[in-house]
Amino acid sequence: MDTAVMRSEAEVEQTAGTSTGIGPLPDIKNPRTMAPRDARELSRQFFQRLSELDEGTHAHQYARNTLIEMNMSLVRFAAGRFRGRGNDMEDIVQTGMIGLIKAIDRFELSREVEFTSFALPYIVGEIKRFFRDTTWAVHVPRRLQELRVDLAKARDELAGRLDREPTVAELATLMNIDEDEVIEAQVAANGYNSASLDAALTGDGPEGGEAVLADFIGVEEDGLRLVEDCQSLAPLMAELSERDRQIIHMRFVEEATQAEIGARLGCSQMHVSRLIKRIITRLRQGMLGELGCA
Repeated sequence: MDTAVMRSEAEVEQTAGTSTGIGPLPDIKNPRTMAPRDARELSRQFFQRLSELDEGTHAHQYARNTLIEMNMSLVRFAAGRFRGRGNDMEDIVQTGMIGLIKAIDRFELSREVEFTSFALPYIVGEIKRFFRDTTWAVHVPRRLQELRVDLAKARDELAGRLDREPTVAELATLMNIDEDEVIEAQVAANGYNSASLDAALTGDGPEGGEAVLADFIGVEEDGLRLVEDCQSLAPLMAELSERDRQIIHMRFVEEATQAEIGARLGCSQMHVSRLIKRIITRLRQGMLGELGCA
């Protein structure tokens, strides 16, 4: 429910609260634009009132939602640390809001700590969990996810020092790990982001339109498979007798019937059927045997 709407509905309950000794909450017109210093000062008052109100009432919802909106600057501050990772900042902020809400629901004034100090670990933790669990295009072990972050920091540091891209050996020395682990982390990093096959690319497409990644990915041609089968079948055909090759040619090239083949060879249709079956079985076994040895 919108905060402005709840504010008007909460006025009755807030006024009623004064009869019990609980003063009404201040009327915040636009808590989202409140300066962080003002938000810190007012948050304590709202938390005090929140602890005294019954959960589920309009006054309780108003106090809770106002606290959320007043402290959105904390989320934006924390989200700024993760800028440049290739993710939409709006998604990062929305994820951080979950951490802020958790912090508000779990904060107690009796802890005698600033709410900002209490909330930031919740917000940052939620954002890190978002990156860890949802932004990898393929699943990789958490050890490699963490190693990828360390590798990125080491690469930036060395690139700044050397004014060039560091080698695997240099990265391994700085990170105090084996070169194989550096390579493993580099390979794992390839699974962090993926691109859609429909993603637009610069340049013209194959037909003069906008190019997409799918335009440059090959597809399996049925004709190529037929060529490969023919190449594999050729030496097996060469091993057949002249009459067997003639039968295969008449049946599958000339497309003659078994009766027509029998008339030309001077044998019965049933005998031709047995001959064709025997030849086909021999060729099939030869093809399968070749595939099995590949």
